[in-house]
Amino acid sequence: MAETQSRGLVFAGKKRGSGTDDFDGDDIFVAKKSMLPTMATESDPAAALANARHEFGEHGGVNMSIEASATFTVMEPETMRRMFAGELGPDRDFFIYSRHFNPTVLNLGRLMAALEGTEAAYCTASGMSAISSVLLQLCSSGGHVVASRTLYGGTHALLTHFFPRACNITTTFVDIGDLEAVKNAIFEGKTKVLYFESMSNPTLTVANIPALSRIGHEKGTTVVVDNTFAPMVLSPARLGADVVLHSISKFISGGADVIAGAVCGPASLVNSMMDLHQGALMLLGPTMNAKVAFELSERIPHLGLRMKEHCRRAMEYAIRMKKLGLKVIYPGLEDHPQHELLKSMANMEYGYGGLLCVDMETEERANRLMHHLQNYTQFGFMAVSLGYYETLMSCSGSSTSSEMNAKEKELAGISPGLVRMSIGYIGTLEQKWSQLEKALTRMQDGTLLNKN
Repeated sequence: MAETQSRGLVFAGKKRGSGTDDFDGDDIFVAKKSMLPTMATESDPAAALANARHEFGEHGGVNMSIEASATFTVMEPETMRRMFAGELGPDRDFFIYSRHFNPTVLNLGRLMAALEGTEAAYCTASGMSAISSVLLQLCSSGGHVVASRTLYGGTHALLTHFFPRACNITTTFVDIGDLEAVKNAIFEGKTKVLYFESMSNPTLTVANIPALSRIGHEKGTTVVVDNTFAPMVLSPARLGADVVLHSISKFISGGADVIAGAVCGPASLVNSMMDLHQGALMLLGPTMNAKVAFELSERIPHLGLRMKEHCRRAMEYAIRMKKLGLKVIYPGLEDHPQHELLKSMANMEYGYGGLLCVDMETEERANRLMHHLQNYTQFGFMAVSLGYYETLMSCSGSSTSSEMNAKEKELAGISPGLVRMSIGYIGTLEQKWSQLEKALTRMQDGTLLNKN
């Protein structure tokens, strides 16, 4: 990083004065190309992350420094005018206000772009803010979305209720596995977005990302994929998708203590979302706190290790639970409808995902199972969310998918007794399996086992 003389002092790595360099107004997100992955050489997300190594700390520490300021100084009055005119930006270390850009948050964005193999990324205050901002940027009043009928309940409610009422944006929900139905639902010139989850919440249906991306592009539609359930396992942008969204609160955070999101995609899109007059991120203001961004930047380097263990245990538990006669849904099992599809797309070093579902058929049996697992054997916690080091369990139909009505849940394949488990990695595998077995034994009264 160049140095600049201001007020007789040397500011290494600080903002420059207004006349120090010949600024050309390059795109703020693609200026540091060396920090971004290239799809040709970095197909492995872990390798891409290593190449996007964070900046050193301001005082020489191995960790970067936290820039906690809400507002930033300039050395010359003319500099502020040029920043607001878009002539100077974060690519040259010129910052105005942390709702726009913050150095620490920007660094996390570079890591997220590397993780997903995109040109750019912007980190937000929540996963839902990332989803809503992208859709509002891509769709104007009268716009149309084609979406999977199986989505996180909050996303489904956004598309079903809020957007039609507040924004005059309508959605057609389809079976994302029926490629012909997807194609027929897209109206060229009107449908702006094809939206789906890489692994659906909660049914763990795997989307054919390359085929869906081809359909979307043939129809002139932007393909947006929520990859919250499968970081490291799947890389949607490397498979053809345009935009990848995350609730960072889940696997990427890993601690169940942070709410955050990310938009990963083309630099042109992310820049448009930061436009002073028309940008959804700029004007709606879902700003990530710099201290949160610092914590997340410290966790991403071991995301790959955590995902491998989440996935390893989920696979082992799925195999053993199936042998006991439970109705298990897990993409790693050979009888899963999209098992071979996932194998063809996945970064196989990381496994088949850290979630599995057990269909207990009725809500009453689902609740009894979770009660015993939490309160009798301490196998896990009854809680929503995922990616925590403890196993988290919820009955999806009455919790994270409760925004959907009965018919919508039926079409989405969500059984009343579907228990979603985010498999943790605390303790030893055999220790936790023993706890699970004890809970099953306690319940074994003819209503639990041999129901599939």
